[in-house]
Amino acid sequence: MWVLVSVISTVLIIFMLKYFFGSYGPNPFEKDSREPLKKRVYDKKEKNKVLKQGFLASKVPENLDAIIIGSGVGGLGLAVLLAKVGKKVLVLEQHSKAGGCCHTFSEKGFEFDVGIHYIGELVEHQPFRCMLDQMTNGQLQWEPLENPFDHVVLGPPENRRRYPIYSGRTRFPEELKKCFPKEEKAIDEYLRLVKKTKNGVWLLVMLKLVPVPLAKFLIHSGLVKRLSFFFKMAPRSLTDVVNGLTQNQDLRAVLSYIFGTYGNMPKDASFAMHSLLVTHYLNGAWYPKGGSSEIAYHMIPIIEKAGGAVLVRAPVNRILVNDAEEACGVSVLKGQEEVHVHAPVIISDAGVFNTYEKLLPKELRATPAVQEQLAMVKHGEGGLSIFMGLNGTKEELGLKADNYWIFADSNFDELVENYMSKDREESAKNIPLLFVACPSAKDPTWEERSPGKSTLSLVSFAKYEWFEEWKDDKVKNRAPDYKELKQAFIDSALEVVMDVFPKITRDKIEYIDAGTPITNTHYIGAPKGEIYGVDHGIARFSPELNATIRPQTPLKNLYLTGQDVFLCGFAGALAGALTCGSVILNRNLHLDTIALAKRTKTFNKSKEE
Repeated sequence: MWVLVSVISTVLIIFMLKYFFGSYGPNPFEKDSREPLKKRVYDKKEKNKVLKQGFLASKVPENLDAIIIGSGVGGLGLAVLLAKVGKKVLVLEQHSKAGGCCHTFSEKGFEFDVGIHYIGELVEHQPFRCMLDQMTNGQLQWEPLENPFDHVVLGPPENRRRYPIYSGRTRFPEELKKCFPKEEKAIDEYLRLVKKTKNGVWLLVMLKLVPVPLAKFLIHSGLVKRLSFFFKMAPRSLTDVVNGLTQNQDLRAVLSYIFGTYGNMPKDASFAMHSLLVTHYLNGAWYPKGGSSEIAYHMIPIIEKAGGAVLVRAPVNRILVNDAEEACGVSVLKGQEEVHVHAPVIISDAGVFNTYEKLLPKELRATPAVQEQLAMVKHGEGGLSIFMGLNGTKEELGLKADNYWIFADSNFDELVENYMSKDREESAKNIPLLFVACPSAKDPTWEERSPGKSTLSLVSFAKYEWFEEWKDDKVKNRAPDYKELKQAFIDSALEVVMDVFPKITRDKIEYIDAGTPITNTHYIGAPKGEIYGVDHGIARFSPELNATIRPQTPLKNLYLTGQDVFLCGFAGALAGALTCGSVILNRNLHLDTIALAKRTKTFNKSKEE
């Protein structure tokens, strides 16, 4: 009996590997498409000709190969991949500017990034860097942050402890050990677990690419946890793992601080997710030169060159379905009228909830297959962003190209739980965690564009329900009590910032405003104001969920891309684009990026020799 099971398992694994490694369709990474750097464009009017092309029926290209709903990097990235193999793609964006969380906005002469704060894994000739270079034809440049790139600040003003976080596979643990000299064993074991867990993420990709029956066999046979340490650690919380390594409360906090980049308390966060974030920044952190609008600005021309288009102010209100119950187009609201646009392939970068609950016809929303996926997920926590425009250079204000993670205490679980459980007025007065970054200090082109000015971006979390009653008010003219609540959050955050950065005083502040969860709903279409899409708690990393929520949807010809398909953030959304592209093009694009990285590295090495 056991011999038969072993034989069957071996045959299935061989088939799985053949399917996973086999590539049959066109390869967007077949050749190195990098071009010599062009002159950087600073003029906003010129850039807006690319980023703000308004929707008109007359601008829709004929004979489309695909339509993508949403211009976040998961949508734009996939459009570029398809364009590189000759596909004509239309990207539709409901906002007035393309880019999703990569777009920028300007107020009183200050330019603010919405969602890009720092990106990892951008070492030359590494797969992720190679992929981004190809997606922008080598025009998108990156500037490294300071080292230390993060600072963890713990405790109240009278007892603040500061811990620098350095990049570098040897420097990261070495510097931690200087701060915690009696905790060498715990730090080494933490790093070992982080690396080993991250190395098993390949099976997450595989579960989304192999046929569903094969994925289910891997899960129900128990092979998933045998083959991948990632899934073995996925059910364990960050708190559970870290508390098992050390009794030092500050070290526990420092090993857990980056939970803010995916939005779950350490006790609810999967250690598997945490491992991906830690390793993502292990070799350094970078920021796009010229600001995050450069990302979309250099992707869109590639889409257009293949005959496609990226059009904004194009809210899709439903997906069109033919008599055979296949997706065949979208309906775009133009004023009070609907404009129907058709294509053989429809792809949504609008997220699982928007796609299934808002865009599908009612009768299809109710199907068991759709309901099964919706039952597996929940909304992520709402995001709170505060934008500050300052009078003064980075030197005058004591700002650098780094980030600060500021916590009122070192017990993160208790801290966040108390904050989220209180009424909104009380929580507004005591924001317990705050991410602070200076985009203007990170961008080497800033001084040329905005001399004598600086910006700060502050990020925290807030419950959607705290602001929900004002969701239907006009965005720029919400009720006075909404503005009062928002100001309470601003004042609370400002008190923390001025304490940690003493050179920032009230007379230096020329502009300050906040974006609440309902702001996120309006501008980026987040149903509950979430900035990381579907919740990234422990349940998100079950093998069953990852085998079920994949690029293919229950509706034929409708696909999903972006962070809900894979993981949150810039890198996660692009991984979602690669995964969706792999399914549509019938080849493993993740492996193609690795192959390209090896080729370009070898080519450059031979040139040097």
